[in-house]
Amino acid sequence: MDKLEPMAEQISPVAPREAADGAPQYGAYYYRHDCGIPYERNEHWLGFFGEVADRIVADLHPTSVLDAGCAMGFLVEALVKRGVDARGIDISEYAISEVHESVRDRCRVQSLTEPLEGRYDLITCIEVVEHIAPQDADAALANLCAATDRLLFSSTPQNYGEPTHLNVQPPEAWTAALAKQGFYRDLERDFSYLSPWAALYTRREDETVETVRRYDRAWWRLHSEVGEMRTSLMALQEQLERLEEESQSEPREEVLVRLDELREENLRLRDLLVGKDAELGLARGELAQQREQTQRLLGAAARVQSRIPGAMRLGGIALRRLQRRG
Repeated sequence: MDKLEPMAEQISPVAPREAADGAPQYGAYYYRHDCGIPYERNEHWLGFFGEVADRIVADLHPTSVLDAGCAMGFLVEALVKRGVDARGIDISEYAISEVHESVRDRCRVQSLTEPLEGRYDLITCIEVVEHIAPQDADAALANLCAATDRLLFSSTPQNYGEPTHLNVQPPEAWTAALAKQGFYRDLERDFSYLSPWAALYTRREDETVETVRRYDRAWWRLHSEVGEMRTSLMALQEQLERLEEESQSEPREEVLVRLDELREENLRLRDLLVGKDAELGLARGELAQQREQTQRLLGAAARVQSRIPGAMRLGGIALRRLQRRG
C-alpha cells in the first residue's frame, strides 16, 4: 500500500472558546478552523482514516480497539467496517454528537484523566495528549496503560503556537513517561503513515540489559541506513555533475531525460536521509536514557550496601547481579 499523507494539525492564531476554568472547549469552531482541513465528514478524513484502519488491521490484527480521543469517530467507524470491535471516547460533547449513527452507541464523552472501562487488545491515542494539561498527563498515560498491553501513540513535538497545545513534548519525553508504566517502543515497526513521531508501545517485563540491547540494535541499524544513504547520495551527485557537463557540451535528448530522472532520485534520497537522521537522533536519545537509568540503579545499590554493614555480603551479591545485568 502506498504511504499515507501523515496526519497533521494546523497552527491557528485563534484560540477556541474557553470554559470557566480556562480549559479549551472543542466545539464547532475548533473542528471547522483549527485542524487544517475542516474536520468533518468529508472525503479527505474518511479516506485518511479508512487507510489508517487498513494498515492497523494488516499490521496489528487487533480484536478490540479503543480510540482514545476519537473526535467524530471516523477511525472507530472504519475499524468496525473491517470487523474490529472498536469503541471511542472524547472530551468534546460536540464531536461525539457528530458521530455517525452506525457507531454512535460505541462512542461516548469521557476524559482520559478518568479511569477507562474494560480492557482492549489495542488502544490508539493519536494527537491527543498534547491537549492535556501537564499536571494531568501522567494520570492520562496511566489510565491508557491500565486498559491495554499495546498503545499506538502519536503526539506532536511541534506547533507550540497552537492555543490548545498545552503540553508539547519531544518523543523521548513520552517514551520515558511510558517506560514508567512498563511500556516500551516497538522498534521493529514503522507507523510513520500516521505521523513521523508515531510509535507502538507494548507492555514488557524486560531486564535493563535487554532493553538497552534492543535500543542499541535499533540505533545501529538506523546508523547503518543513514551511512548507506549518504554514500548513495554522493554517488548520485557525481552522476548528476557528469551528466550536466555532457548536456552542456553536447545536448542530447537521452542525456537530458536521464538527468531529470537522477534529479528526482536525488530529491527522494535527500528526503529519506532527513527522515532517517531524525529517527537516529531519537534512538540515540532513548538509548542514553536507558543507560542513565542503569547507572542510577548501580549507584543506588552501592549506596545501600555502604550504609548497611550488617547486610554487606547480601548487598554485594545483589550489586554484582545488577552490574552483570547493566
